[in-house]
Amino acid sequence: MMTLSEMAVQVLTTADGRAKAALGRQHAAAWFAARKAGAPLDIGRATPPLRPARPERPELLAPRDVPRRRTGSPAGRIALLHALAHIELNAIDLHWDIIARFADHPMPPSFYDDWVRAADEEAKHFTLLSDVLEEMGCYYGALPAHAGMWQAAEDTAQDFKGRLAVVPMVLEARGLDVTPGMIEIFRRARDQGEQTGALAALEVIYAEEVGHVAYGSKWFNWLCGRDGEDPKEVFHALVRHYFHGQLKPPFNEEKRAEAGIPPDFYWPLTEELADPDLAG
Repeated sequence: MMTLSEMAVQVLTTADGRAKAALGRQHAAAWFAARKAGAPLDIGRATPPLRPARPERPELLAPRDVPRRRTGSPAGRIALLHALAHIELNAIDLHWDIIARFADHPMPPSFYDDWVRAADEEAKHFTLLSDVLEEMGCYYGALPAHAGMWQAAEDTAQDFKGRLAVVPMVLEARGLDVTPGMIEIFRRARDQGEQTGALAALEVIYAEEVGHVAYGSKWFNWLCGRDGEDPKEVFHALVRHYFHGQLKPPFNEEKRAEAGIPPDFYWPLTEELADPDLAG
């Protein structure tokens, strides 16, 4: 029987997007079945790659070179869904990577339950978006995508708290801010006669991403508590150190609070990271 870390590395080294998602879902089902049977899988040790395997397409471009999406047209909405599918593919790898990369940190079994569940849901999200793209006459890989999506994982490869702070509590929390606007774009398109599964897919993603941010906040606070540290101070220091960019309002304060991130975690960073003298 494979260990959970070996399962994680197998997902990370699978290149094709749909195959990666299907394998991740298969391993998640095996993890939870073993847990339910009272015979949990070993966490084990396995070395994850610095970068996950990727399909030959999409072409990966620097952020400034990715064409802008004009969502008033079907082509623009397809481009938006393609960008979201790319984010979800990276999210599958991010959640399996945290399991294998930090397996030498003793954590409660519920930590692994949370991240396996999050990885499973990201696989579902990628599959939903891939299905919608194909329904709209496109497919994942047909358009260029952002080359910098994995940078946060590389930057925090040696820092467990840094990974939790930057990936779920900054990057995924940003998804909570912007997804309602995307839902509205596809609701208007539906009202104008565009019949696709995009709106339903986005509503599923929005509902489940709150939980992923909450997992990050829960375990970040747990680690800080174990080490006798102030979570807010540690969060501010780690985001200043690792995050490349600015935290920009507006924020979805209701959903961020639901996920366990209060305003005094992110508003001060918005002001500081926006200051060119502090940005260095």
